[in-house]
Amino acid sequence: MKHIAEYRNLKLVKGLLDAIREASTKEISLMEVCGGHTMAIQKFGIPSLLPENIKLLSGPGCPVCVTDIRFIDKAIALSHQQDVIIATYGDLIRVPGSSSSLELELANGHHIQIVYSLLNALEIARQNPAKKVVFLAIGFETTAPATGATVLSAAKEEINNFFILSAHKIMPPALQAIINHGVKINGYICPGHVSTITGTDMYQPIVEKYKLGCVVSGFEPTDILWSILRLVKQFEGNTPKVENAYPRAVKPGGNLKAKWIMERVFLLEDTWWRGFGIIKESGLTLKPEFAHFDADLRFDIEVEETKEAKGCICGEILKGLKTPKECPLFRMVCHPTNPIGACMVSNEGACHAYYRFGG
Repeated sequence: MKHIAEYRNLKLVKGLLDAIREASTKEISLMEVCGGHTMAIQKFGIPSLLPENIKLLSGPGCPVCVTDIRFIDKAIALSHQQDVIIATYGDLIRVPGSSSSLELELANGHHIQIVYSLLNALEIARQNPAKKVVFLAIGFETTAPATGATVLSAAKEEINNFFILSAHKIMPPALQAIINHGVKINGYICPGHVSTITGTDMYQPIVEKYKLGCVVSGFEPTDILWSILRLVKQFEGNTPKVENAYPRAVKPGGNLKAKWIMERVFLLEDTWWRGFGIIKESGLTLKPEFAHFDADLRFDIEVEETKEAKGCICGEILKGLKTPKECPLFRMVCHPTNPIGACMVSNEGACHAYYRFGG
């Protein structure tokens, strides 16, 4: 608690806010691309503390939110197969598919188990040799190494009834897609957790190609305000660059072991993102030598016609084009106990954060 209090020190917060006000003279839009940052920014009321000329936008940083509805429909179809056990993290189970959800399928008696780690999923496979256990692998560079390590363990132990359905994604192509979609931003508050794995070097192409500042941030108020101050100074001085405002956790080279595991197990592929469609070379699929663990290849999956919820603007919110308050469903029919879209399901979703903390 001592260290947390240091990063929430009121005197430091006031000092950073004064420095931001002094430095900022132009209209500026900054986007955070981490669901944890979205939650922290709303929790601490940071937008209300900033000058009116500084606008914060929420981007595609929630892994549950960006997971395309096709993936959910595919997981539901797999759960209908008699010899399949679906293993999933809890935050995915309530995401609506085209006509159902994993939560509803579980209530209807299909074999779906919530796990807290991939080791749990692998243990289910060991204990049920007559079943096929499919783990729903989602997340960015933060969680992909754990999936890769589990695949390596399954290969070593020759566990042949364990599979993954991969919706793993990497962050840099999404950062470029946002700009290419015409979203007007002047800098990125870069994700802390992802950067602990990747390091800071991966943001350099964004700076060089698009002339936008990239500052890696932690999750406490002083972390976020310090990152905003750095981006404001870059923008005012026309000096975009990569800066690390989270040095206690993020190193330039990242986690070498975790990156080695990702390179050992995965290949890049084009994949679907909610709101964006297909982004080239933004997804992770298993290498050919691990293809026997790939549920997409091992199962014949018939998926229903995709149907997005009418009125839901989750896709526009993920691109930073609209805020949850602009959604006609927000608070009226869409809320945490009745989520219409993925952005309301996850604790890191923008709609959930706006609902919980008032936006």
